[in-house]
Amino acid sequence: MNRRTTNPGTGSPPRAAASGSPADGSRRAPDGSRPSAVIIGGGISGLATAALLARDGHEVDLIEAREELGGRAGSWERDGFRFDTGPSWYLMPEVFDHFLRLLGTSAAQELDLRPLDPAYRVLCEGYEEPLDLSASAARNADLFERIEPGAGLGLARYLDSAASTYDMALERFLYTSFTSPRSLLHPAVLARGPQLLRLLAEPLDRFVARRFRDPRLRQVLGYPAVFLGSSPDRTPSMYHLMSALDLTGGVQYPQGGFTELVDVIARLAVRHGARLHTGTRATRVLTEDHRGGRQRGAHLGGGPGRRAAARGVEIRTAEGEVRELRADVVVATADLHHVETELLPRRLQTYPASWWSRRTPGPGAVLVLLGVRGALPELAHHTLLFTRDWDENFGALREGRVPSPASSYVCRPSATDPSVAPPGHENLFVLVPVPADASLGRGGVDGSGDPAIEEIAEEAIARLAAEAGIPDLAERIVVRRTIGPGEFAEDLGAWSGSMLGPAHTLRQSAFFRARNASRRVEGLLYAGSSTLPGIGLPMCLISAELVAKRLRGDRSSSPLPESERVVGARE
Repeated sequence: MNRRTTNPGTGSPPRAAASGSPADGSRRAPDGSRPSAVIIGGGISGLATAALLARDGHEVDLIEAREELGGRAGSWERDGFRFDTGPSWYLMPEVFDHFLRLLGTSAAQELDLRPLDPAYRVLCEGYEEPLDLSASAARNADLFERIEPGAGLGLARYLDSAASTYDMALERFLYTSFTSPRSLLHPAVLARGPQLLRLLAEPLDRFVARRFRDPRLRQVLGYPAVFLGSSPDRTPSMYHLMSALDLTGGVQYPQGGFTELVDVIARLAVRHGARLHTGTRATRVLTEDHRGGRQRGAHLGGGPGRRAAARGVEIRTAEGEVRELRADVVVATADLHHVETELLPRRLQTYPASWWSRRTPGPGAVLVLLGVRGALPELAHHTLLFTRDWDENFGALREGRVPSPASSYVCRPSATDPSVAPPGHENLFVLVPVPADASLGRGGVDGSGDPAIEEIAEEAIARLAAEAGIPDLAERIVVRRTIGPGEFAEDLGAWSGSMLGPAHTLRQSAFFRARNASRRVEGLLYAGSSTLPGIGLPMCLISAELVAKRLRGDRSSSPLPESERVVGARE
């Protein structure tokens, strides 16, 4: 489907009936009418929330300020090249499939997923031989053993621990809003209590260093911290669980790019009755003071301390018209800092500016989109370039300095998907972590971005050419665009221009992360990477499910039951 939809225009949006019968989560009013919800933000978490709530029988309107859906999962096209401008790793496939099964379909039916071999390649500064990581734990153990005697067995033990911790997280920690202590008091959790506490207290880099000596192996196992918007020395070793995803389960890619996933979820939301409105900006969350009136219950964030109840959203259309969308529930999936500090008065903010001043954003990024003439077999679909002293890289980011040289990530989707580049050309997406600082500026097309952004891009291209052995790379570039922290802040409303959201440090992980319900406004709920359970596409899908569970009054730590009517596999 077209990711651009018609905005609401004048008057009230039409109340289209959801297809099929409402699921068990529907809560009808005494007069038999269906509950209504407005979703702020048309990224993955917003679309997923819209789909689940519409499936549960809510009247759903989703509003997106930009003309296209997808949020951080954006795209850009030029001269036959099609670039993803956001997520590029398909991990935790069971989370995607579970979500789609909730909507009566499956990943096999909706997406053309291709396994990657190698899963990714690593180029380490000072070493000529690349490391190709595989979907096979045995092959990865052989690779580790060749580099460091004894490391093969060490990796097998490491991955056993990672898989066990991942299973525990799925069963007890990811699908809960921590509104009940039951998930933490389960016998399986209590039995592993001392171990889990150690995994929370010990940073990932120290956990890895106690098991492996070679710096390359330490970097491979420490890199997942970057997925979490953090660094290995500040990420709890609980997150070593992520190595169970890429080093045993492998990595996949959806043909057509990650905008295919956006289109699938948007289509399912509409199929279940949601209305999606682009070019429509939320300007204020509408509230009504309680004044001693009856509160609506904990599943809506009700309870002591709530000063008001959500009643909808004030919107401004692309034509400049300002009006109100009334609703029983508001779910904000836009950046939480923006929602709290811009759309609510100070007295109704759960997370005011003073709260954010004590928190740590994930890094920013300079994205470099390159269309390149000729083949690039030197690069895998995913290639990581690690500097020798990456501790200095992470230190620079924390201190607000741009690392030089910088570790970087390169995606070459044309290695797997011929539709993303013209014949005889390659598509490259280069990501350089930089401080979360919108003042670094914006990017541009063909070198027209702000000077600091273009300088970072030039250095990244030169380093890629040198490390990968592509000396004529710069001369072969036929399409170029850069994106900087300025775009993340101004176009996506990202806190400090962060590429991902709040970093997964100890005090910003699990039950320490921002919760998904306002403590001041009943009926105002949150989803997305700013809140539980955290950063990444799978986490955004789970955050949408957590909202659906709240509205059902479900306080369990388990995923929702899946639909029994799932369409067969894609032909």
